[in-house]
Amino acid sequence: MIKRPLTLSLLAGLSILVGMAAAVVLLRPAPAQIQSGTLLDKPRPIVDFTMTGDDGKPFTRARLLGRWHLIYVGYTYCPDVCPTTLATLKEMHRLLGADAAKVQVVFLSVDPERDTPQRLAQYVHYFSPDFQAITGDKAQLDALGTNLNFVYMKVPGATPQSYSMDHSAALILVNPQAEVAGFVTPPIVAEALAADLRNLMAAR
Repeated sequence: MIKRPLTLSLLAGLSILVGMAAAVVLLRPAPAQIQSGTLLDKPRPIVDFTMTGDDGKPFTRARLLGRWHLIYVGYTYCPDVCPTTLATLKEMHRLLGADAAKVQVVFLSVDPERDTPQRLAQYVHYFSPDFQAITGDKAQLDALGTNLNFVYMKVPGATPQSYSMDHSAALILVNPQAEVAGFVTPPIVAEALAADLRNLMAAR
């Protein structure tokens, strides 16, 4: 049988441990939140890859290091969603002001058959000279899609060249360590997204 003084000592010690654990939880900074979408509890590393940029040069994971990136999946022949989203991102860039240099928008084309580097450059630079565009062959796109969690599918049209591309609509948020930090989901609002990015940059 445990003597009463020893029991009290054990209870006191247990109370101290519980108190310390509670203090750690209460004092731990709250995880960052965004109103435009969802942040991952733990950022997901992006594996190395090689795509082709709108300048015709290789675009690799290393190009994602050092600043925040918003990757938007689409294609230049998209009739509505893609140009609307890029216009919203242009407005977001304007609202960021001086902080816009800390956020890179990347348009990822899933239509390499038609979207040549020259066409991609002309398309994204219409919205902003600061935007970049990349693409790759099907194998490269499929591998990157698995890593970044986007999907796409070719939808046949009336002629071989009039097909369309179904694709994910969410923006992929990449942190300066080249990790997937979260996803921005439609409807995308420029003001809310700019505020979220400012908060994320300030938190870091």
